[in-house]
Amino acid sequence: MPKRFNPLVAIVAYDGLCTFEFGCAFEVFGLSRPEMGPGWYRCVTAAVDPGPIRGAGGLVLEPDGGLELLRAADTIVIPGWRGPNADAPKGLLEALCAAAADGKRIVSICGGAFVLAQSGLLSGKRATTHWHHVEKLASAYPDIMVEPRALYVDEGNILTSAGSAAGLDLCIHVVRKDFGAKAANSVARRLVVAAHRDGGQAQFIERSLPPPAGTRLSVLLDTIRDRLAEQWPIKRMADEAHVSVRSIQRHIREATGMGPGEWLQNERLARTRDLLEETTLSIDAIARHAGFGTATNFRNQFRAVVGLSPATYRSRFQNS
Repeated sequence: MPKRFNPLVAIVAYDGLCTFEFGCAFEVFGLSRPEMGPGWYRCVTAAVDPGPIRGAGGLVLEPDGGLELLRAADTIVIPGWRGPNADAPKGLLEALCAAAADGKRIVSICGGAFVLAQSGLLSGKRATTHWHHVEKLASAYPDIMVEPRALYVDEGNILTSAGSAAGLDLCIHVVRKDFGAKAANSVARRLVVAAHRDGGQAQFIERSLPPPAGTRLSVLLDTIRDRLAEQWPIKRMADEAHVSVRSIQRHIREATGMGPGEWLQNERLARTRDLLEETTLSIDAIARHAGFGTATNFRNQFRAVVGLSPATYRSRFQNS
């Protein structure tokens, strides 16, 4: 059951609306989900512009109201924007700043980060956007700590996502924060997506994996995921794939956007999150299952990446 009662989500609508990004937000927050109980989200669309709101593909949207709806919202979602060079209306920027001052959560998907940047709300904070525009965001707003590889960045009440489908990752993350892992997993299953994806958006940039190593690499990565408790030095990875150490380093980076050690660490942390959420295994047992060896090493690595201790993470996100 939801832990909060009927939080209101306002999705910003603008002429030239990015319909996929809008759909991601509405799919998570706007659909009726009786299985989630009576406390689930309420959702409204708030128009930036007067007149008909036209979206990509020739769609026309009839919003529930204007920017005044943002005042009552608990969470505001900016689903993309007209373009990285397009100015946001003064009224929208002022409304977002007022909402942030009131402690409301503001979520941007893809190019929506440029609206938040124009408002000043990302100044001094970490943020991300679509990989195609991260350099522009970083150069235009040097006071923002741009995370070019992140699928999404959570800075408390200001959250940003990478391009398009990463908006689903972020919206499900918001569900997880509000209602816990069980609710997030339920929504993800209905959407037929992962409750949380690991790795960064670098893995989605066009890359060419050399065909001869492709199948062997896929088998290797699946084998490692199934046997994370074992030690996987780079030499063993290369031997399992029947390639040189230099080749395995290159292939894994080309396929995932990460070096072998970073990818392995990422997989181990993903496994520990699942175990913390879904089981009652002890911290020592989880450390062994995921290949961290000792509980101390596991706690240190987990806190460094997640920002929470394993025990705190479990208390917040474990399925009830």
